[in-house]
Amino acid sequence: MRRLCVHPLPLILGLGLAGAGLALAAGLIRIPDRWNPFAPPVIADAPNLLTGWKIARLKDAPDQCLTVLKTGPLSFTPVPDRQTAETCGFENAVRVGNAGDPRFSSGFTASCPLMVAWSIFERHVLQPAARRHFASRVTRIDHLGTYACRPVRGGSTPSQHATANAIDIAGMVLADGTRISLTHDWSGDDARKRAFLRDLRDGACEVFRGVLGPDYNAAHRDHFHLDMGRWTICR
Repeated sequence: MRRLCVHPLPLILGLGLAGAGLALAAGLIRIPDRWNPFAPPVIADAPNLLTGWKIARLKDAPDQCLTVLKTGPLSFTPVPDRQTAETCGFENAVRVGNAGDPRFSSGFTASCPLMVAWSIFERHVLQPAARRHFASRVTRIDHLGTYACRPVRGGSTPSQHATANAIDIAGMVLADGTRISLTHDWSGDDARKRAFLRDLRDGACEVFRGVLGPDYNAAHRDHFHLDMGRWTICR
C-alpha cells in the first residue's frame, strides 16, 4: 500500500491562518481596524491592500454600508431594491443628489458599496491630485450615468451598469474654473491635465475593482468606467 506523504509545514500554516481569521472575526485578537479584514471600511482611512475586500463585504450588509457612507460628504437617500429585468435592477442602492461638494452634473442611482468606494477615491485620490497639479480642488463631477440595463459593450454578459454598480466619469471642474475632460485632455496639449488624469486612473485602481479608460478601447475614449464588480482590471 502506497502512503501519501504530506509536508506538515503548509498544513500548520494553513491551520494557523484559519485560526487567526476565526479569532479576528470573534474579536479575540485586536489589531488596528484599517488592517482588520473583518472591520468595515472607514472613508477617512487611506486605501490599503484590504480596502477593496472591505468594500466588497458591504454588498451583503446594507445597514452597515449606509452607516459607512453617512460619514462621507455625499448627499444621498436610500432607495428600495428594484428588479427591472432578469439580469437588471439594483439592491443596497442609494440616490445621490447633485448638491454635494463636489457636486455631480446630475443625480443618479448607484449601489451603496460603489458610493463608499467613490467617497474614498474622492478624498484620497481625486482631491489630493487636484491640489498637486493645480493648487485647487474639484467642485463638480461630470458623469455619463450609472444604471443602465444592458450587456457589456460588444458582448452578452450583463454590464456592472445593469446593477447600478458602475459609474462613468467624463470630466470635472476645479474651484478656479479649470475644466478637464477625458475627451480633450487625456491626449491633449496640456501636460498638467494629462498627468492629472493618469494619476486619477492609477489611484482609482487602488480603490475600485474595475477601472477602464481611454487606453482600454475606443468605447472608453471619453470617460473612466469605475465599478465594484467581481473581477479586477486596471486599464
